[in-house]
Amino acid sequence: MRKLDVQAIEDIALGASLLGAGGGGDPYIGKLMALQAVKKYGEVTLIDVEEVPDDALIVPTAMMGAPTVLVEKIANGGEFKRAFEKLEKYYGKKIYATMPIEAGGVNSMIPLAVAAQMGVPIIDVDGMGRAFPELQMVTFHLQGVHSSPMAITDEKGNVAILETISNKWSEDIARAMTVAQGGSVMVSIYPMTGKQLKQCGIRNIMSYSQEIGKAIRESNKYDIPPVKQLLDKIQGFEIFKGKIVDVLRETRAGFNFGTVKLDGVEEYKGDTCEVGFQNENLIAKRGDRVLVTTPDLICITDLENITPVTTDGLKYGRRVLVIGLKCDTQWRTEKGIETVGPRYFGYDVDYIPLEERMKGVK
Repeated sequence: MRKLDVQAIEDIALGASLLGAGGGGDPYIGKLMALQAVKKYGEVTLIDVEEVPDDALIVPTAMMGAPTVLVEKIANGGEFKRAFEKLEKYYGKKIYATMPIEAGGVNSMIPLAVAAQMGVPIIDVDGMGRAFPELQMVTFHLQGVHSSPMAITDEKGNVAILETISNKWSEDIARAMTVAQGGSVMVSIYPMTGKQLKQCGIRNIMSYSQEIGKAIRESNKYDIPPVKQLLDKIQGFEIFKGKIVDVLRETRAGFNFGTVKLDGVEEYKGDTCEVGFQNENLIAKRGDRVLVTTPDLICITDLENITPVTTDGLKYGRRVLVIGLKCDTQWRTEKGIETVGPRYFGYDVDYIPLEERMKGVK
């Protein structure tokens, strides 16, 4: 158990933005939301999973929709209170704590704002260890936890409780509502007990995000090149260094879809790279060779200062580094690959672990 100060929140936002694999929202917006709530309501307490009583009611909170929309359609804060109060009324029980459902610049910060406003702790755990675009793409789903009842609300005051027959139906119905409500909403979802959380959550994600953020922030203090520092910290694989020469992007059905194309720089000069995304980066190819696919992480950073670049921040001419990072082992199971593997997203490619694909690659 520890209090999160301003620096800790800023570092978590930065580190979680990297783990968001291009998705999870703009870290600047997320950080502002969290810091404003902390300033108004007081510091947030971060607790370990083992500190949570087995019978406690835990409810993750998140933004749902296209990350580009949130830049112009910012939450006003009332959404958090409405969603929590709806679920507490439904259960007839107080919510003990909240937590992020995924890592990301916004979706790691929203639970901090919720925790501050509602006066509850936040748990050092999430359901992805990265970010994915759909609601059923969580380790809770892999372990049989149901996403509903879920509360969904927007900045206008619309609020609903959904009871669905499956987690995929939660995704489909909530996505349709998200589009109707302007492309982004706030959700409180996957209510569960402390006992369930201990069985299926990905632990220490906020502490890990904080470590990564601190490493990025301090990367210019040492003689070691920033890129090497980051790769050593996250045990990542360097996939490509390049200049963005084209970005194809569209927002439809509540998602950001697109492809970014890179021309190589430095030792990659003369080579090309292409990364496909749906909110998050899903597949990376160097030339015609696939080097990384979901569920392993494909992260893009600025080449000079290694700050993460989200999919909505990809711009022509920017020089970037593409990094591969191993996913949590829960995603490498048969059900994990079925849920978030490349074929689910329409890529005619089998999942092969990143470390195997990178063997022999120079």
